[in-house]
Amino acid sequence: MSKGLTDTIKEQLLDNMLGDSSATPLAQTPIYVGLSTTDPGSDGTGFTEPTGGAYARQSSVNDSGGWPAASSGQKTNGVLIQYPVATAAWGTITHWGIFLASSGGSPVAWGELDTPRAVGSGDQFQHGVGKLVLTFANQ
Repeated sequence: MSKGLTDTIKEQLLDNMLGDSSATPLAQTPIYVGLSTTDPGSDGTGFTEPTGGAYARQSSVNDSGGWPAASSGQKTNGVLIQYPVATAAWGTITHWGIFLASSGGSPVAWGELDTPRAVGSGDQFQHGVGKLVLTFANQ
């Protein structure tokens, strides 16, 4: 399963960690989790979200409840993230991404689903607790 941080966020992390006192702080709340029908690639620009059918990125509180402390080099979601019931087909969801806004932009981190899932009208997609896993994977 591929997953990790985009090139942009890796550079921001390095700037925040070393030498750039003007770097924008990264911690914010809420963050937003979106779905993709394509592999976003290391820069995140290939992220293709469903359109219409009641699809919307879902907000997630960015604290130790929503995202508990990292363990064994991984960070996972600590709460259920549930999307609205689809009112039209969203396609086959293959990836998820974390965004800093409710719309627009590219993800700052992303991951691949263990099993792609076709979402049709009347379906409700969700990420169970611990299902979104982030690492500093080599990409």
